[in-house]
Amino acid sequence: MLTGVLCGVLAGALWGMVFIVPELLPGFSPVELAVGRYVAYGAISLGLMLPGLAALLRRLTPQDGWALLRQSLSGNLVYYIFVALGVQLAGVGPTSLIVGLVPVSVTLFGRRDRGAVPLARLLAPLAVVAAAIVCINVDVLGHVQAGGGALSTTLLGVACAAGALACWTWYAIDNARYLKRNPQFSSAQWSSLYGLASGLVALPIGLVAVIMHHSGASDGPARDWTMFWICNLLLALGASVIGNQLWNVASRRLPVTLTGQLILFETVAAMLYGFAWRGQAPRLLEIVAIVLLVAGVTWSVRLHTERPRGKLPAHEEETAALAPQKPAL
Repeated sequence: MLTGVLCGVLAGALWGMVFIVPELLPGFSPVELAVGRYVAYGAISLGLMLPGLAALLRRLTPQDGWALLRQSLSGNLVYYIFVALGVQLAGVGPTSLIVGLVPVSVTLFGRRDRGAVPLARLLAPLAVVAAAIVCINVDVLGHVQAGGGALSTTLLGVACAAGALACWTWYAIDNARYLKRNPQFSSAQWSSLYGLASGLVALPIGLVAVIMHHSGASDGPARDWTMFWICNLLLALGASVIGNQLWNVASRRLPVTLTGQLILFETVAAMLYGFAWRGQAPRLLEIVAIVLLVAGVTWSVRLHTERPRGKLPAHEEETAALAPQKPAL
């Protein structure tokens, strides 16, 4: 339990770096940033798994390939594009409010999984987490000037944000369940395969983006391609390779109802990085949101460690269920 929670928190800390890169590369579109990151992620994953690549690929089944394809699309590319479009069309406030419901949606849809705590017992910590989300978004809405766009454009942006919420909710649950059902893949192996799949999927999207860019407006003044690849390589190594491997460890050790709430540490990390980047202290509502978030997730962790007398804890129950499939040490 402790290892899984620490891995989930560290993964969120690494994922929070994603929100700083667009500040460093304002001359590039969200699609270009997404493609650059995931092409770099695929290249690094290929290099890491190259010594045992042939043997690992021989173990893959069509079912594994389909899982990698759908997870790389839902958890990486489509999710990121939906977020970017939501921000552009509806604004930061509405988009962050909708996407910020990921922990709640993952908890609700994953409540029937093995080791999940009954929803009735999670209502109180979920209420605290929801209060943290409200504080974050009230602060954002209070300090960002709203644009005067058309209603149809705003509604389309809201729909894109809802699509991002659906993508990450589905990915988090699908990834956790697949890892638990397939212990033959280590967390590192699945992370490398996931990265390679993401890179392969990003290549044709990048080709289309390049064609569309060259057929449209010329390059802006701030398109520094050296900085672009440096940032994306660092992001691919830290947030994607290491972060996703840590998340896979957490997904395998923890019930989905808990991993869903640990995603919120990405939001906390992004806020802290933003404070450091802008050289600003957090505002009162931001401090309250962070305190509520830590309190809610800590409360949830305690509920997941408690169990009725005589019952195995969730991780031992999972281990017992998978033991016949594991090779002898």
